[in-house]
Amino acid sequence: MKYYLPLIAVASLTMLSACNKSDEPEVVGGPADPMAAQLANAAPVELPPSVKANKQFRCKDNSLFFVDYMSDDKSAILRTEKNGAPTMLKAAEAGQPFTAEGGYEVKGSGNDVTITVPGKSAQACHV
Repeated sequence: MKYYLPLIAVASLTMLSACNKSDEPEVVGGPADPMAAQLANAAPVELPPSVKANKQFRCKDNSLFFVDYMSDDKSAILRTEKNGAPTMLKAAEAGQPFTAEGGYEVKGSGNDVTITVPGKSAQACHV
């Protein structure tokens, strides 16, 4: 029985090596992409700006404002409460005041800014 075991192993390996003897695998492609031309001619995608800095400001009337400055230096998000509704502010150019419809405005992006919201006059605020 000892002598038959190596012979059985060699015979089984020989039979397994004879399986699947194709030269190269055949690759079958699917149908052509119907949007290939549109995608090739599409304008490059511009990602939205990321948050550059989050600042919490206290103003002269003791109110708090939360401003997220974006990496494009032309947009900011203003909240009147920590988890309040965001108001998107835009600037025409970097360094200009951030504004939004309704009378929202943030002048400056450092630690001392002037913030205007509807129903209140402009007030100096600091970090």
